[in-house]
Amino acid sequence: MVKRVAIIGAGVSGLASIRCCLEEGLEPTCFERSNDVGGLWQFSDHTEEGRASIYQSVFTNSSKEMMCFPDFPYPEDYPSYMHQSKLQEYIKTFALKKNLLRYIQFETLVSSIKKCPSFLVTGQWEIVSEKDGKQESAIFDAVMICSGHHVYPNLPTDSFPGLDQFQGRYLHSRDYKGPGGFQGKRVLVIGLGNSGCDIAVELSRLAAQVIISTRSGSWVMSRVWDDGYPWDMVYVTRFASFLRNALPSFVSDWLYVKKMNTWFKHENYGLMPLNGTLRKEPVFNDELPSRILCGTVSIKPSVKEFTETSAIFENGTMFEAIDFVIFATGYGYAYPFLDDSIIKSRNNEVTLYKGIFPPLMEKPTLAVIGLVQSLGAAIPTADLQARWAVKVFSNSCTLPTTNEMMDDIDEKMGKKLKWFGQSQTLQTDYITYMDELGSFIGAKPNIPRLFLTDPQLALEVYFGPCSPYQFRLMGPGKWDGARNAILTQWDRTVKPTRTRAPK
Repeated sequence: MVKRVAIIGAGVSGLASIRCCLEEGLEPTCFERSNDVGGLWQFSDHTEEGRASIYQSVFTNSSKEMMCFPDFPYPEDYPSYMHQSKLQEYIKTFALKKNLLRYIQFETLVSSIKKCPSFLVTGQWEIVSEKDGKQESAIFDAVMICSGHHVYPNLPTDSFPGLDQFQGRYLHSRDYKGPGGFQGKRVLVIGLGNSGCDIAVELSRLAAQVIISTRSGSWVMSRVWDDGYPWDMVYVTRFASFLRNALPSFVSDWLYVKKMNTWFKHENYGLMPLNGTLRKEPVFNDELPSRILCGTVSIKPSVKEFTETSAIFENGTMFEAIDFVIFATGYGYAYPFLDDSIIKSRNNEVTLYKGIFPPLMEKPTLAVIGLVQSLGAAIPTADLQARWAVKVFSNSCTLPTTNEMMDDIDEKMGKKLKWFGQSQTLQTDYITYMDELGSFIGAKPNIPRLFLTDPQLALEVYFGPCSPYQFRLMGPGKWDGARNAILTQWDRTVKPTRTRAPK
């Protein structure tokens, strides 16, 4: 029986893991290299080696009802989309209320995680940590890696001929903190993800000109959807998910493209994705189309090459006298404290059963929490992943054989490539994934039974938003307030905006 569990990182995945260990009767020790909880959401005005980094103006892309810990709703006066400081406040409150801080060793760096010599029998790990220049080694029965995947920037300088001759300044979006110093400058942003668009829009208010270069285009969505409700409360529903999966692919593809073009025609803005039917994560930006209309942001294809002062694009056009190039080119996945072959067990790809367990491990005592990406929010996903992982550690749940796990990974990878494309191997369909994890631990909502016993709740669960509370409605870890939270989620959504009631 596993007793001591090491948790690497005290961001949302780490906090969810500490809490789930306690619920399962395990003893967690969390190692956090900074001096506070929050991980990615803990803002600092400078970048730190080995830590995620965000810019000052970040707001969430998921709404508060869809991104809470499933038994811990946000205060009703919080806005639906939060500034990073507001979210960090919530994360700290959660850690305090659930009494998690006592299990965290702050300012402690994990330098190595290795299997013990007795691993084949015990499944134990040796962890070497460092604090104040002193090294310490300890043995743990299981490990949960919660260090996220926004740490090691992907800076593809080799892909851009002439960049070494460029005389302006270039940086990765990880090093961008705010618009100071960009007044009147000419800025090229490479990459059309959420960070690239946020930075381009912010700089377009004071820079002389901003251009975004994109290789493949992207769907751009507003956070504000039908009737002014948050996009995810309208879009991420069980009924909509059922339709998307049940309809013939040509119908569902057509509907998807039509929906994505409802707000504006992407073709007219130079944003149309190369393969528009792929369910790649859209970009959430309420201002980009209007910035393009106002001429302060332009969209260009890939950069073919740089000269000393300019960028030449694939279509032969040129952007001259550039002051700054910002690479919003994402991140690589690296766990420097762990042998690479454990997580990338094949073709240098992340190979994990259900995105959590390395399938070739002799004992299932290592779990990666928070590495998958979906159109759902990270907090409820990490919570459910951690709940299942600790049940595997404590032998309440068992994993299939290695061959069955590998077959499942292959089958899922085939589906993912069809839905999300080659570059999105960590992407997954939110509701399908959550239901799968929920069913392993008996926490998946039983909709037919709900329709018989509680029709009002059943209608909201099936046709309303697939909010996190649904996964603490029944089974182990059940929360008594879940039913009420589901039935009042729309009230909490409109409360912070309905501040003036017309007579």
